[in-house]
Order: sequence, then C-alpha cells, then structure tokens
Amino acid sequence: MPKKAKALAALEVSRLTEPGLHAVGTVAGLHLNVSAPGAASWILRTTIGKKRSDIGLGSYPEVTLAAAWKRAREEKEAIKAGKNPIAERQSKKAAIVWTFKACALAYIETNRPSWKNVKHAQQWENTLATYVYPVFGHKHVKDVNTEDVKKAIGQLWSTKNETMVRVRNRIELVLSWAAAQDYRPKGFNPAQWRGHLDQVLPKPSKVNKRESFEAMPIDGMYAFMQRLRNMDGTGARCLEFTILTACRSGESRGALWSEIDMDAGTWSIPASRMKAGRAHRIPLSDRALELLDLLPRLVNDDGDEIDLVFPGMRGDKPLSDMSLTACMRRLDLTAVPHGFRSTFTDWTAERTSYPADVREMALAHAIGNETEAAYRRGDLFDKRRNLMNDWAQFLSTSPAKGANVVPLKARSA
Repeated sequence: MPKKAKALAALEVSRLTEPGLHAVGTVAGLHLNVSAPGAASWILRTTIGKKRSDIGLGSYPEVTLAAAWKRAREEKEAIKAGKNPIAERQSKKAAIVWTFKACALAYIETNRPSWKNVKHAQQWENTLATYVYPVFGHKHVKDVNTEDVKKAIGQLWSTKNETMVRVRNRIELVLSWAAAQDYRPKGFNPAQWRGHLDQVLPKPSKVNKRESFEAMPIDGMYAFMQRLRNMDGTGARCLEFTILTACRSGESRGALWSEIDMDAGTWSIPASRMKAGRAHRIPLSDRALELLDLLPRLVNDDGDEIDLVFPGMRGDKPLSDMSLTACMRRLDLTAVPHGFRSTFTDWTAERTSYPADVREMALAHAIGNETEAAYRRGDLFDKRRNLMNDWAQFLSTSPAKGANVVPLKARSA
C-alpha cells in the first residue's frame, strides 16, 4: 500500500517553494506543482481506467488549498461515475473556436477570483469590448499580429494614453495566456512593449497629459475644516474622517466598526480593502476618535448592529463614491477628496521634520524596492501616531495672522 501523504495546512503549503510535485494530503493524489518561485499550480494525480493521468485544478494561490480539495474530490467522484474529465475537457476545447474574444473572456473568468473587486473585471470587459473586439475580436487568436494591435490602440495613443496603455497590457496578457494554452505559437507577443511597440509608438510619458488631483492649499485647511465640521450628515463626517486619517475615500467609506479598536486608537484595514493588497494600520488621533465616538451606532430590521461606520441611506451598503464629492461641491470646491492626500503630503514635507518614509507609510505607499521591503519589519507605527496627532492639531489650529506678529526691535549697541 502506498504511503499516505501528510495533510498540510494552508500555511505549510505557502512555504512550498522547491520546484517539483509536493503531495499535500487530505485528498489522495493531490499535489502542488511548483515550476518556479512564485509559480505553482494544483495537480490531481489519479488513475482513469488503467492509465495514470494528471488533472490540472488551477493555479495557486488563486485556487486556495480548500478549493483544491473540493475540486479534487469532485474530479474523483466523476471518475468513479465512469467519466473521463480529461477527455471531456479536450472535447470542449476542440469544439471552441479560439478567437481573441473567446480567449479574453476565458482569461477574465480564470482570473476573476483573484481580482480584489468586481470593478476590475468590469474594466477589463468594457475596455476590450470598446477598443479591441471591433478590431480583431473575431480573429483566431493565432492570427493576431502587430498591425492588429497598432490598429486597436494607435489612433488613440496620444489622446487617451492612460487607457490605451492599459488596453495594450491587457492584450499582451490575453495573448500570453493563449500561448500557454497552445492556442497560438509560443514566443513572440505582438503586444509587448519593450523592444517592440516602444519602437513605433511614443513613450507614454511624452504624450500622457494626466494632471494630479487638485489639492487644497495648506493654509486653507483650517478654514475648510471649520466649515466642514459645521455641516451635518454622514457624508460630511466621512469626509472629515478621510482627511484626518489621510486615507483613500474608498477605504473610509467602507470602514467597519470591527476594524476599529477605540481603546488602542487603531484602525486596521485588511489587505482585501487596500489598493496595494497589503493590510494597513492607521493610528487614530484624538479628534478622529472623538468623531467616531459621536457617530450613531445603527441597527438593521432584525435588531443587529450594522458594522459599517458610514452607511449609506439604506444602511446595508457604504456611502456612494459621490457622497464625499457632493459635500465639497456644497462648500463651493472643485477639488476631489483624493486631493487631501496631496495636501497632507505637502504639509508633511514643508511644515514638519518627519522623514519621507514615515509620510509614505502613513499614505500606505510602498517604500523602496522589493528587497528593502522584504527586510523592513516594522510599519513605523509609533512615529506615524505622532504624525497623525500633529496633522489633526494643525487642522484645528488657526494660522497666525500678520496683524498678530509683533516686530522685534534691534538690540542697541
């Protein structure tokens, strides 16, 4: 009888980095196939009829250990019922005409579980449907060439550069996926930038006219905050909290009471809600805690407390992304909430002596390169707490006026 593999936990699986097949236990024949550092997939090694076969169950970590167990059990049940999963998959693939559009849709569905929000998938679908499918979506993916790519993105490269840069990258990823599936020849990718399209299209930095978010001048913040604090409504309080914490508006609108420790003065945002996909702790100033303490704690129809800190009108969903902007419009401002992060950056750089690392960590930006990040153990939390307290103090302090400055007489000789 073959030796039974030890059942590994999710953490143990994450530590499997040596290239090769690693049995993970729980379901007989389930292995993690590590092909290179950071590249792994699930394989179910089993017998179909009298032949040993390997069945792919998806890439890791997009497919979790628990999901791999589930898929492996389903495949084994199908085999017991007399089915041949490999033959069925090959039959389905042979029946599909793998046009670029078919490949793009398959790529989106494959990666949808790993994308952190539904908007990302929608952006893929919308941009490809608008700019790519009308040009070569109908072509077999093996026949897509450089001229097709240039035709799709070239005319708008200068006028809609930021969008076209994303479209080019998405075309490249779909074509790479298709090559990995043997739907087109491996090797050269007609959508690649370096060493290919960069020779025929201008660099994005030369044509991208994107402007930074309009920001409130540093010395205008006190007057603005006074007006904002006199406004009623959940949107106004959420905007104030956004400014006090220097976070992104989406992070504050989605804030949960379960993420906030009032006693410790800490707001812990999980990786799933962060733009960079990394968990982020924010030290809360006294003013931020006071604001939270004054907020009503709402309950739903069943009498259960709503976890959202800033719920929308219905109570079960966060405020809309326009709620905070609407507050600013009522205060006759044309800027957007994100601009206050720029103001915070300017204030830190021009009015304080805090190091840039502390500021960047407060903004949840990556610091240094990957090597430096790997060796950095702390998140400068104590220093950031001082920074956020000073920021709140600045926002609550009236700037000195020229009339209040007393000129000093020169000392007599």
